[in-house]
Amino acid sequence: MGRLKLMVNGLPGKVATAIARHAIAEETIELIPRSLTGSEIEVDSVTVENVPIRLIKPEARQDAVSAIKSSEGPFICVDFTLPDAVNDNAAFYCRNTIAFVMGTTGGDREKLAQTITRSDTCAVIAPNMAKQIVGFQAMMAYAAENFPDLFKGYTLEITESHQKTKVDTSGTAKAMVGYFNRLGLDFSEGNIVKIRDPQVQKKQLGIPEAYLDGHGWHTYTLTSQDQTVGFSFSHNVNGRDIYAQGTLDACRFLKSKIDAGASGRLFSMIDVLKGV
Repeated sequence: MGRLKLMVNGLPGKVATAIARHAIAEETIELIPRSLTGSEIEVDSVTVENVPIRLIKPEARQDAVSAIKSSEGPFICVDFTLPDAVNDNAAFYCRNTIAFVMGTTGGDREKLAQTITRSDTCAVIAPNMAKQIVGFQAMMAYAAENFPDLFKGYTLEITESHQKTKVDTSGTAKAMVGYFNRLGLDFSEGNIVKIRDPQVQKKQLGIPEAYLDGHGWHTYTLTSQDQTVGFSFSHNVNGRDIYAQGTLDACRFLKSKIDAGASGRLFSMIDVLKGV
């Protein structure tokens, strides 16, 4: 089996940089030294682990990708860009029959799914690429399916904290709302408490200063109507390595599906965990 050819888009973003760094360290992966980036980025290239990577602006992406496909053959794109670029980027990948793994949140998710299933390409899309957190979500999904209204009458608080540069509400937190709704809780995405203030994160939450610019802390607190019973679930991630590792696993999974002849398929990280 040949090496997995990977193009990581979204550099010089920090998550994309972490993924590129891990890809370079993997002997089974060949990182294509190009990255699609936004028009607001002022530099033409970045260096990751002594590997120079040229940045490609939107107006040049079609010619650049066509040239890469001609010289490199099939490859997979990783997309960690911006929420307002989600749908346009997905449409671009599908027009060019490029399989992709997308961890970017936001955009029109229903349209996103339709774009893929109506195309000839495949993708793994998930609001969270951390396998352990996805496993926790799978447990919540099981509970929601098998024990509906388990927490009926309880109140719910969801708090999520990320670095101040994260502009949207956590996709993971929003996904959890659906599970809790099916468990009998009246809660909407608009009720999620989003914390982006570094001082609050450091002094009130206790997030280490070294990770103020890269973390994902979530807490889900349930309280019974009479205040006598409480449940709390938390998952706190410092740094970005867990997302990079999960993303590369998703890329390997996607390559195996493409090699088996999959087309027009949308996969989730649950699929990656199951290996289906």
